[in-house]
Amino acid sequence: MSAIALNSTAYSYPSRSGLNRRARLTRSLVVLSLSIVLGAGFAMKAGAGDSLNPSKAPSFTTITVAPGDTLWSIALAASHGGDVRGMAEEIISVNSLLVPDVKAGQSLRIPS
Repeated sequence: MSAIALNSTAYSYPSRSGLNRRARLTRSLVVLSLSIVLGAGFAMKAGAGDSLNPSKAPSFTTITVAPGDTLWSIALAASHGGDVRGMAEEIISVNSLLVPDVKAGQSLRIPS
């Protein structure tokens, strides 16, 4: 007859990362610093903190529509020989006009 001997010693599993406390702290600091650098890089690409090209606020001239004026005639006068259609679309956008009709006495903002 044969006897089977069972060894009842406890087996301890190694830690998953295999790193001691100092190594884990170093790894965390490296990951944190890389994320800060990447975040700053994306912010600069997006224009946050861009002091080299300060954006100029758009300027407008306010006019009062005279009798007989149309949006096209106002855009023609304001475009100074440029793109009349683009100026008309910009006037519509700036003034939040639902239809391109203007009335005498109406106040409009014209981009300068």
